[in-house]
Amino acid sequence: MNKAIFLDRDGVINHPKKHYYVYRVEDFEINKGVIEALQQWQDKDYLLIVITNQGGIAKGKYTKKDVEVVHRHMEELLGHHGIHLSAVYYCPHHTKIERCLCRKPEPLMLEKAMAQFDIDPGRSWFIGDKKSDVEAGLRAGVRTLIIRKNQDLRKVLDRIM
Repeated sequence: MNKAIFLDRDGVINHPKKHYYVYRVEDFEINKGVIEALQQWQDKDYLLIVITNQGGIAKGKYTKKDVEVVHRHMEELLGHHGIHLSAVYYCPHHTKIERCLCRKPEPLMLEKAMAQFDIDPGRSWFIGDKKSDVEAGLRAGVRTLIIRKNQDLRKVLDRIM
């Protein structure tokens, strides 16, 4: 079985700056330490998987296509540093508009990834900056780590390795 590092996107991988919703390439900025941390985890054979709520889609702030363009951009930026994301899962729903089973804190996106990539939850982690990230990880059976929004991921390397 594989092991994985699941990562929230906004506030963990990228800096939302002044934008609550990051849905344009020009607003996407990788946080300090992300490249180095992801490289080290990848070198230790962790799969890297992004799990993100994108409720702005349901609210009509942006489209699925906008999100997918940003995700391709993120994968390209990381790829320039030899980093490969195994997958990016996102929930397009928002609980104020519709009920769904995939929005964190629900664990469905993690469960799908674990099934798709034969991931051992006991050897895997979810890193997030919100309580809903931690709750989703715990409900999926993975270890969790909550960080401050936009924290340098290099500061948590030793907690996982």
